[in-house]
Amino acid sequence: MLCLVKRATSRQVMPLRILDDAFVPDERKAEVRKRLARAKGQVEGVERMLDQNRPCVEILTQISAAHEALRGAGRVMVRNYLERCASRAIRAGREQEVYDEMMDVIFKLTR
Repeated sequence: MLCLVKRATSRQVMPLRILDDAFVPDERKAEVRKRLARAKGQVEGVERMLDQNRPCVEILTQISAAHEALRGAGRVMVRNYLERCASRAIRAGREQEVYDEMMDVIFKLTR
């Protein structure tokens, strides 16, 4: 398997070989899927609330809950990235590439 790390200068993706390992283990996949299902249900709830002409504050509360469920899924994936991809790349001597990529991830998640 490959864990992909971007090169800082050219934005090329350089594969880092990971032997006998999955990118995302099944237990983490299950956790992310659970959070995504929660978010999906909340988004569907927002649609129903709009159809029912519910008060704005109720709809905004539901949107906030969906957003938090997605943020939770993101946190699980960041942990997985750090524990699996980034750690292995750092041990392989690719620290600067990992730091650059992690900065990109942080900025994407904090927009």
